[in-house]
This record gives sequence, C-alpha cells and structure tokens, in this order.
Amino acid sequence: MKNLKKEFPVVGQYTHLNTAGSGLMSETLLDWRQEHDLDYLIMGSKMKDKQDAFLVKLRKKIGGFFNCKATNIALVPNFSHGFNILLESFKKETKFLLLENDYPSINWPVEERGFKICHAAINEHLEDNILAAVEKEKPDVLALSIVQYINGVMIDLEFLKSLKAKYPQLLIIADGTQYLGVAPFDFEESGIDILGTSCYKWMNAGYGNGFFFFKDPVMQLALPSTIGFGSVRGLNSDKQGFVGRFEPGHIDTLALGSVGAAIDLVQKVGIDTIEQQVDLLKNKALMAFAERELLEGFIPKRKFHSSIFNIRGDEKLFDKLREKDIICSLRGNGIRVSFHYFNTEDDLNKLLKVI
Repeated sequence: MKNLKKEFPVVGQYTHLNTAGSGLMSETLLDWRQEHDLDYLIMGSKMKDKQDAFLVKLRKKIGGFFNCKATNIALVPNFSHGFNILLESFKKETKFLLLENDYPSINWPVEERGFKICHAAINEHLEDNILAAVEKEKPDVLALSIVQYINGVMIDLEFLKSLKAKYPQLLIIADGTQYLGVAPFDFEESGIDILGTSCYKWMNAGYGNGFFFFKDPVMQLALPSTIGFGSVRGLNSDKQGFVGRFEPGHIDTLALGSVGAAIDLVQKVGIDTIEQQVDLLKNKALMAFAERELLEGFIPKRKFHSSIFNIRGDEKLFDKLREKDIICSLRGNGIRVSFHYFNTEDDLNKLLKVI
C-alpha cells in the first residue's frame, strides 16, 4: 500500500484508529468540494440549473459502483433520515426481527412505532440465532447492521443470501454504514432487499450524505407520507413514485456530490487493494488482541469479523492513548479501535506498545 499521508494529512499527525467513529477528509474530496463551491461562487443559480442532470449522473455513478439501478437509489442526508421514512411504509402489525444491542438508529425507530418485535442475540452463533428466530417467530422483516458498531461483529453475507432464498417473503433491510468502502459489494447479487448507509465513515465522503438501495419488488411497498417538490424532479418524475418520497426537498449537491468524489478515490486506489490492506490489518489485530485476551471471549471464535474491535480498557487507558495521539472511541464496556486502508502495521504496533 502506497504512503497515503498526502491524501489523508491527518494520518501524518495522529494514529487514526477511529474510522468507525468518523472517516477522514481526503485531498481528492477537498479538491472536488473547492471546485464545486467555486463554480457556485462565480455561476450562482446558473450552476443550480444543472442540478437535475448532476444528480442523475451521480445516481448512475453510485449505482454502477455498487450494482444498483439508478432509478432505485434514494439520496438522503444520512441513514437515520432514510430509515425513518422507510418505516412509514409498514403496517402497525408488521413483525420485525432485530438484533439485541444493534445500532440505536435501527432499533429505536422500530421500537418507537410500536411494531411487533422479536430479537436475536449477537454472539458466536449469530447466524444460527437469526435462523432460529425466523423459523420460530416468523417475522415479516429482518433489520440489522452488516457490521456491529460496538464490537465489529460482521454478519455472513452469504448467510443472508441463503436466508433470503429459503424465506423469499422475508424482507431484509441492512445498514451498511460500518461496511461499505472496505470491500467490493454487489447489491443486486446480495440477499438484501433494502440497503441504507451514511457515507461519512468508511467511504470517507464527509458528513450529510447517504443513500438507500431498493430491489425492484420493494418499490411496491406502501408510499411513505413524506412528499415535496423534490419528489418529482430528475429521475423521480412520478408523484406516486416510491424513491421520490425519500427526497421531498432540495438535495445538497456539495454533500451528496462528495459521495461521487469519494468513489473516484476508491476506484483510483482500487477496492480490491483496499480490501487486501483492511484484511491484512484486521487479521493481525485479531491475533494480537486475542493473544493478549483483550476481546470478548466469543469474538476470536467467529468466522467473520470486521476491522472494528472493542478491546478491554477503561477511561484511564483511553486517556493514555489520546496522550500518545492514538485516536479511538469509548464504546460499550471498552475502547473501540478500527483500521482502514490508510492505516499501517506500524499503527497497530504503536497501539500494542502503549497498551
């Protein structure tokens, strides 16, 4: 992996092990944003006259990278915004299967609306727990994070594909915020019916942007009540269209366009190259943390895990890490560290040395 200190200046000053909390601004993204706002400065509304064409091109870029039809993509400011709109499509008697202690922006909106709910535990047997709950509880919807934000547990994507094949009527909704950007992902080939994400973490696209993907059958769900002039612009020309209900107002071309710039950088580096570096670091980190008994007991036993880890440690150790310019987060009962492609083995070694 080439030296990325020029592309991501922060890594030249700090040991940034906090992509699970916030991604970084790249030089590529900064250059694109400055050009965007310079155009706005000197062109004013003439630039905005081209907004619809710009967003059509952006949808095609995002859809091309993740294999989703451009017409099936909703551009949203964040996952939570889109998910709350989505939930308006379901009847009160809908039964949801959730994971215990999953990300609050998934579980809370479902709980708040009074839907029927059952749960599966997050442990060594996560996939078996989900399958058992589906067979016993017969939920209508499974909603979960691909990667758990506290401890980095990752769902087996092939399991979701087989689960969908076995139970085709089960609607699978996934949050990809802690996953998209670390490995290739093909939405149409996945077992996921609806995928939503914020892009400020592993995509390194900055804040205020995200998207939702929908498989064709999902477009027949009941229309959410959200609507506005933005719902019938560009590709969303039908007032009764499903995707347009997620975009009732204007779309910030600076924020959402940043996703396109982030994709450009990922393609320049190579998503396979990124995956290799992330896998290298997470495997070395997993082995080192397990040897030092820094992880929950079941974590090393799982076949699938992300590059996010929750290691044993208190606020005193957290402060010590900060003093050594190691950026991480307090989460759950420990300290969360996470490794992206701009990290190196030296970063891991520095962390282990301070611990």
